[in-house]
Amino acid sequence: MELNEPSAKYLVLARYKQTEYGLIPVDWCIQGLGAVAECYGGLTYSPRDVRPYGNLVLRSSNIQGGRLAFDDCVFVDMELPPRVITQKNDLLVCVRNGSRNLIGKCALIDESTAGSAFGAFMAVLRSESSIFLRHVFQSEQVKQQINERMGATINQITNRDMAEFEVVWPSDAEERTQIGRTLSDFEMLIESLELLLAKKRQIKQGAMQELLTGQRRLPGFSGNWKSELIGSIADVKTGPFGSSLHESDYVDDGTPIVTVEHLGEFGLTRQNLPMVSVSDRQRLRAYELEAGDIVFSRVGSVDRNALVRPDEAGWLFSGRLLRVRPSRSRVVPEFLSYQFHSEPFKASVLSVAVGQTMASLNTSILKGLVVALPALDEQTAIATILSDMDTEITALEARLIKARQLKQGMAQALLTGRIRLV
Repeated sequence: MELNEPSAKYLVLARYKQTEYGLIPVDWCIQGLGAVAECYGGLTYSPRDVRPYGNLVLRSSNIQGGRLAFDDCVFVDMELPPRVITQKNDLLVCVRNGSRNLIGKCALIDESTAGSAFGAFMAVLRSESSIFLRHVFQSEQVKQQINERMGATINQITNRDMAEFEVVWPSDAEERTQIGRTLSDFEMLIESLELLLAKKRQIKQGAMQELLTGQRRLPGFSGNWKSELIGSIADVKTGPFGSSLHESDYVDDGTPIVTVEHLGEFGLTRQNLPMVSVSDRQRLRAYELEAGDIVFSRVGSVDRNALVRPDEAGWLFSGRLLRVRPSRSRVVPEFLSYQFHSEPFKASVLSVAVGQTMASLNTSILKGLVVALPALDEQTAIATILSDMDTEITALEARLIKARQLKQGMAQALLTGRIRLV
């Protein structure tokens, strides 16, 4: 199914007026939340009321990512006062929580959940414009007011606090509806991409499990696989000791040095790469990387590793890493990298790591680990299939990032009236 970003229809320029929240359209106003929505407090119950059956009581854990979730549910067997019974399109809001950043998270009550109760640490806002209000509650304007009113010792906002919140309010109900629907369309796109991405990752994980163990053979390939020690198919080297490289050696422009933080899922990441001068590169040339090398974390997250690509050849690796240089007559670097990323291999690394407070590896330990290898041509075929999957996943991740950015930018523009929908 083709997923296309929704577009705002009929964008028009508008006249604006200055308010304490910035410029807004002249036909909009600043409203107290209590003037546009009714606020209801939640149900107080005791542990003796909890049963494995009865009335569902919605709590903070039932809101995940702005949506209702039902992995952790509580039921009570008691008579419910009418004020704690939800209705369709109520806005369920967390008003008290042990974590400050969860105050204000919210979700709409859908038809299937209407009639449930909500707990004492929650509140319900009831408004004809609840879809619009849900997006308002995700805005910086409301988040700032939540932070200003939250207690110093108790992470809580009261119903009175919420009633006094000020929100930028389009005067026309139809415009509020259109804004809410447009932003919800973006969220549906984002959710679709998230689900598709999760599915592609699951498919790849299954393919790795089958292809990297020989459980499933590609057409045209047969023959037994061999178990080989890493030390017999690759050269393993430790990075420079601390005395050879100091933070004071770093320069603004030079040769990048790879550290643990740069070991990404699909290779080396490039954020905040430290660099050294030409003279230091010459001094440390024994620690230069080549295309096809694989760098391992030596301390901490010892199962993290990344393959070095051709445009990263000549970079250096730090003392917190181990460099694995495969013998290309024995193993395809890309295939070996996928083996290193498999869950069974990661588990084997963690099982042999040493250290009381922090796991660590050395060259001897890594050389002593075993990998299963088919013939070189089968290694190449398997690596190609998994690489194609990675390319598809990377493209989906980029689309997801773009969709989130578009939604964030559109929310800022629509909720302030900078862009109007007519």
